[in-house]
Amino acid sequence: MVKKLYTLFVALVLVPAFAFSNEEHHEGHEKGHTEEKFKAGEMIIEHVSDAHSIHFFNTETFHATLPLPCIVFGPNGLDMFMSSNLFDEHGHPKAYVAGSGTVYQVSHEGGSETIMYLDGDKWVPSLDFSITKNVVGLFIGLLLLVLIFRKIGKSYQKNGVAAPSNIFQSLLEPVIIFIRDEVAKPAIGHRYMYFMPYLLTVFFFIFFCNLLGLIPFIGGFNITGNIAVTLVLALMTFIIMVSKANGAFWMHILAPPGVPKALWLLLIPIEIIGLIAKPVVLTLRLFANITAGHIIILAFVSLIFIFQQQYGAAGAAGVSVVSVAFSIFMNLLELLVAFLQAYVFCLLSALYFGSAIEEAHH
Repeated sequence: MVKKLYTLFVALVLVPAFAFSNEEHHEGHEKGHTEEKFKAGEMIIEHVSDAHSIHFFNTETFHATLPLPCIVFGPNGLDMFMSSNLFDEHGHPKAYVAGSGTVYQVSHEGGSETIMYLDGDKWVPSLDFSITKNVVGLFIGLLLLVLIFRKIGKSYQKNGVAAPSNIFQSLLEPVIIFIRDEVAKPAIGHRYMYFMPYLLTVFFFIFFCNLLGLIPFIGGFNITGNIAVTLVLALMTFIIMVSKANGAFWMHILAPPGVPKALWLLLIPIEIIGLIAKPVVLTLRLFANITAGHIIILAFVSLIFIFQQQYGAAGAAGVSVVSVAFSIFMNLLELLVAFLQAYVFCLLSALYFGSAIEEAHH
C-alpha cells in the first residue's frame, strides 16, 4: 500500500516538477535570459490564501482555472464580472474596465488577492463581496452536510432505531454516538440534548471542510485555515454560550462568591478577559493547526523544485525520496488532524456551554 502511494505521489508531483522545470529552462535558453528562480514562500502563501479563481493546474503552457464571480463596490457603484477579466492568457494581472467605467486590477500584495480600483492616479482596495475559492469550498461543505444527513435522517424516520441501512449511516452513526456520550453528556450534563444539533453540525462541518483541503487537484481549498471562517464559528459558539448562560454564571464573573470584595477589582477583570479569550482560543487553535499542516506539506514539495534549481535533476531526484515520503506521512497525519481539530472545537464548545448553564453550588 505504501509503495503504491509513493508511486502515485511521484507521478503526480515529481514528474510534473521535472517537466515544468525543464520547460522553463528550455524557454529561458531560447529567449536568452536567466530562468526565474522558484520562490517557495510565494507559492505556499498563494496556495493557503483565498483567491478569486480556482486553480487546478497552472504552468506556463497550460492553465486549468475556474473563474469565479466578482462582486465589488467601486466609486461608481456596484460592479459584477468574472475574475477571468482580471487576468491575461498567461495568468498575469491586467486592468479591467467594468460596465460602470471603473478600472479594476488584482493585487497580490500581502500574499492574498485584493481587487483594487483606480482612484485618480492611485489604486485603492474596493469593497469586495465576491464568491471566492473559500466561499465555494464552504458551499461544497454545506451541500455535503445537507445531502448526507438528509439521507441519514430519512433512514431513521423510516426504520427507527434499527441497524444502519446505508453506508453513510454505518460510517457516521458511531461518531454521532461518540459526540453524544463522550462529549456532550460529560461536559454539559442533563441538558445536553438541547445543544446536540449545534455540536453535531459544527463538528461535521469542520470535519468535511478539513477533508476537502486534503483532496489534491480539486482547487486547494483551505477553508478552516481561513481565520475569518474560524472566527465566525467561534462567535457562533460564544453567542450561544452567553445567550444561554444563567445567573450563577454571570454572578461568578461579575461578583465572585466566597471572595473578599477587596479582591473583586482584581478578579472581575481577569474573569472578563477569560470570557473574551474563549472565542479567541477557538479561532486561533483551528486556524493555526490547519494552516500549519498545509504549509508543512507544501514546504516538503517545494524542496524538489529548490534542489532542482540548485543541483539539477540529480539533486531533485535525491531529495524527492525524503520529500515525497514525508509528504505522504504528513497527508496521512492530516487525516487524523482533520478529525482531531473538529473534535477539539466541538469539545471546547460543549465545555463552554456546560459552564454557562451549570447551577450554583450551595
